[in-house]
Amino acid sequence: MVDEAPWLIVGLGNPGPKYAGNRHNIGAMVIDRMATDGAASLRAHKAGALAASIRVAGRPAIVATPTSYMNESGGPVAGLMRFFKVPLEQLVVIHDELDIDFATLRLKRGGGEGGHNGLKSITKSVGSRDYLRVRVGIGRPPGRMDAAAYVLKDFNASERKELDFLVPDAAEAVEMMMIKGLTDAQNVIHAR
Repeated sequence: MVDEAPWLIVGLGNPGPKYAGNRHNIGAMVIDRMATDGAASLRAHKAGALAASIRVAGRPAIVATPTSYMNESGGPVAGLMRFFKVPLEQLVVIHDELDIDFATLRLKRGGGEGGHNGLKSITKSVGSRDYLRVRVGIGRPPGRMDAAAYVLKDFNASERKELDFLVPDAAEAVEMMMIKGLTDAQNVIHAR
């Protein structure tokens, strides 16, 4: 039965302290927060991720961040799904989104990857685009800055202050999707 299987909540980012404050690592920041809130520590898993078992809204969940670089996230995600027997409909991926204003959250299932290499890798490895996504807006780069350079820059000082609200809001959005389902969660989150 699907409800007995744990949810897998994956936050995308790049490994190591060099990337920790990057815009591209917002997904990993949310996972760190969820693990802390769940009184758990992320530990190395053989699938190539840091993972912890927690309860979210009373349901079993695995929170994880791949230890690979962003563009190779799919292998660890597929490995975790196999290991924990997670059905595709209970996979949630939290990631940065250039096409959404900074500090705005959008929820969806499936669709395109919008040039996001982490999503492309996951789609290829799990064999489907039909997983849940928490899209965390980081906004477009200023002027003519290259998008690839922009996502690898740290959040600026004013953005860092906003992260104290954005990160818990993204964690709450995951919980809402698990409890209420995608459509009801969208109605609440998208109205903010």
